[in-house]
Amino acid sequence: MPGSMDQSAAPKEKWVRFRLRVPPELDEALSNFLTEMGAQGVFEEYLEPGISDLPEPEAKDEHVLNAYFPSDAGDAKRAARLQAYIDSLAELFPDKEKPVFDTEAIVDPQWSEVWKRYFKPLRIGKNIIVKPSWERYSATGRETVIEIDPGMAFGTGQHPSTSMCLEAMEEILLKDRSFPKWRVLDVGTGTGILGISAAKLGASTVLCVDIDPQAVEIAHKNVAVNHVGDRVVIINSDVARIKGTFELIVANLTAETLIRIQSHLVRMMEKGGYLVISGIIEKNWDDVEKAFTRDDLTRHKFIGDKEWVCCVYRKSPKA
Repeated sequence: MPGSMDQSAAPKEKWVRFRLRVPPELDEALSNFLTEMGAQGVFEEYLEPGISDLPEPEAKDEHVLNAYFPSDAGDAKRAARLQAYIDSLAELFPDKEKPVFDTEAIVDPQWSEVWKRYFKPLRIGKNIIVKPSWERYSATGRETVIEIDPGMAFGTGQHPSTSMCLEAMEEILLKDRSFPKWRVLDVGTGTGILGISAAKLGASTVLCVDIDPQAVEIAHKNVAVNHVGDRVVIINSDVARIKGTFELIVANLTAETLIRIQSHLVRMMEKGGYLVISGIIEKNWDDVEKAFTRDDLTRHKFIGDKEWVCCVYRKSPKA
């Protein structure tokens, strides 16, 4: 076939894996930083005794992040940059154990096998099951099965910020009868897990937006796998460009980003509609709460999990 080549004869790619032990409240900050540094994959796992040369954690719920970078002449500078960032986090969070990391050279990582090690079926809320494509699961009763292959985007349901969003969405979409139809906006969609879940929970239309083209590509694939392409639209866009209103908006982002786009999120809330915000470290909640304290918004529900918080706001029907 023209253009084909013997894959066995192709040169194998060289990579560097950064393996970090991280307290749970810092894992998302470090995941974002590693991605900004150019990581082609960031995987989260729970650290178990004896599996690593990293020092044993003091807290049982500390995590390990595995970040993969193409190996090049900048490996040493990358390590130094990561250490500088960790040092800055240690100053900001002096009461938390300081993250530590090691590095390992890897030739031709088998990405599909890497994912399989870290991602298993997971129950969230009452009846949501999130699973990868390589795991079999037979739904029973009222279970809603979401099939997600994360690729290089954030969002598998394992992180508290994602699972709390899913729990809030499940309760709103299945119990509230305020609207005959639900239009949903998923801001910073990542893998598309929240938008896909909204469609499977009964939303009539879902708009997913993300500024990362790679995330948009992965979300498109996950939408197709879950057969919700007739109700879910995914676009590569900044939220400021989105027009219209929505009965439900979900935004699993950082505290800083949520504060920055607050006016856009509230502007797009339908009267009587809901806004679910997550991705917030507990120590940053006061700043977020101040930004979202308005006469036309009521705090409907507040959820906390492992020093992460999620809040559901409702807009006044008379706004």
